[in-house]
Amino acid sequence: MSDILKGKVALVTGGSRGLGAAAAEALADQGADVAISYVNSAEKAEAVVETLRAKGVRALAIQSDQADTAAAKPLVDKVLAYFGKLDILVNNAAIAVQGRTVDDPDLDTVNLDRQWQVNVMGAVATTRAAAQAISDGGRIIFIGSLLGSRVPFSGVADYAGTKAAIAGYAKGVARDLGGRNITVNVVQPGIMPTDMAADVRDKLPDAIMDLHPIRRIATLEEVSAAISFLAGPHGGYISGGVIDISGGLQV
Repeated sequence: MSDILKGKVALVTGGSRGLGAAAAEALADQGADVAISYVNSAEKAEAVVETLRAKGVRALAIQSDQADTAAAKPLVDKVLAYFGKLDILVNNAAIAVQGRTVDDPDLDTVNLDRQWQVNVMGAVATTRAAAQAISDGGRIIFIGSLLGSRVPFSGVADYAGTKAAIAGYAKGVARDLGGRNITVNVVQPGIMPTDMAADVRDKLPDAIMDLHPIRRIATLEEVSAAISFLAGPHGGYISGGVIDISGGLQV
């Protein structure tokens, strides 16, 4: 435990499980009060909140569907009403629709389109809403993906596209908000032990693993530590950056 973020308020979207929950805990471990958003997992979200409160910080779970861009402002308003301010936004909520190439006749275009809506337009809407409320000197951290920069296997074109879009958008936001000393960065993990990667994480072919100089997948703790660093005072001169946490994979 540390008090380096004591007095700060963070919002982690998609914080009921996986990396979102781990990031929320890491921020709380540094003393931040934390709000998390979730779509359906109310029980899991409340369990995360209880874990956060046990660390001695204030915590709140807010149901909000990022696919609905109109839900972004009410989400931020609820954070402000409960905590009184917002200092840190972690744009983590996303979905993954993968596994089929773009020429597959059975391509699930409905859910691929929803992926663009959640991963890009939803994150954009949340950022726009938060930008008007976030404190000067605040932090915005987007969770991207290594696939936004490098694509070592097939069947992920649309997912990779959404993450590449986020990386470009974040650089523009960094330029827009830099005058207020608000930093904006992207953390790009490789494959992690989350539900999102359940279909691939345990059966990666040796050819893919061999691309990793550090021959394993990322841990949630490693990625959360990078998020916490960027959210803290020592990250105050890092902005517009894209940080890979992928074991050195280069393709």
